[in-house]
Amino acid sequence: MAESSERRRESGFHQGSAPHMAGRESTRGYMLDVLVALAPSLLLSGLYLFGYRAFLVAGVSVAGCLAFECLYCLLTKKPQTIGDGSAVITGILLAFCLPVTVPLGAVLVGDFFAIIVVKSLFGGLGKNFMNPALAGRVFLFSFPIAVTAFSAVRDWSGWQAGVDAVSAATPLEALRVGTLPDFSLLELFTGVRGGSLGEASAALLLLGGVYLVLRGVIQPRIPLAFLGTVAVLTYLFPPAGLAAADWMLYQLLSGGLVLGAVFMAPDPVTSPVTGTGQVLYGIGCGVLTVFLRYYGAYPEGVAFAILIMNACAWGLDRLIPRRGFGQTWRERWGR
Repeated sequence: MAESSERRRESGFHQGSAPHMAGRESTRGYMLDVLVALAPSLLLSGLYLFGYRAFLVAGVSVAGCLAFECLYCLLTKKPQTIGDGSAVITGILLAFCLPVTVPLGAVLVGDFFAIIVVKSLFGGLGKNFMNPALAGRVFLFSFPIAVTAFSAVRDWSGWQAGVDAVSAATPLEALRVGTLPDFSLLELFTGVRGGSLGEASAALLLLGGVYLVLRGVIQPRIPLAFLGTVAVLTYLFPPAGLAAADWMLYQLLSGGLVLGAVFMAPDPVTSPVTGTGQVLYGIGCGVLTVFLRYYGAYPEGVAFAILIMNACAWGLDRLIPRRGFGQTWRERWGR
């Protein structure tokens, strides 16, 4: 095995950074599939829940990400990479993490941090060690009032009225104090509640996840391990006086958990590549999410949990090494 590895090195064979795709067209196809999976949730937010400003926030976020990536390539005299579509996905995912009332200037600040600091300065697509959109969202906690003021849903009047300054409580704020939200489980599942753009509808996000699995874009291990861990822990440790099943379901359907589990955590660049590593990664995300929701300074812990596990992904792949072709289990563990 060592001899064959040496031969590959001598021949110039090397493994590049994730995602491992055949070429630029494959990368674009991957990003297009993610865009298709996200589109129903964005349409629901703009046409039904929050009004036209949902499209404005998403559009500004995408434009900002494209502009910063283009500018970085120009300044560093590197080939333009905006055609691969990754900046578009980063812009949409960042917008999905924000309330519709967020100032557009704050959106651009998040874009800058996501594209320039987290992605480009680490070498570009495939070399960033944490999810750029989530990193941009966490950086925007520097502006807590701007990114934690949530608007109430406006039903069908949202298209004409847009969003005003009406603030609304989110389900996570009720869960944080140990009570169940006023929303029904059906409303949480279908999307009739306040929150960030990407918290619109668990049903549409899960539908997008099924599409990505069927297209082979993501493996189901991470989302299932993530959501399953949250389900088990919240069922076992509900507040006193609340039914365990109700508490578990409200925790699963509230906040950005489904968005994070389906679209953020399985990012092929920042998650493990081995099957065992992916399961451990998903479990870690779930444990940290529950811990941060119960004891953290903010009601939501999904973004922090995923970013922490992003930093652990490299180690998880090496914790349980893969068995090579023709290799015994004893050789795999170096015994």
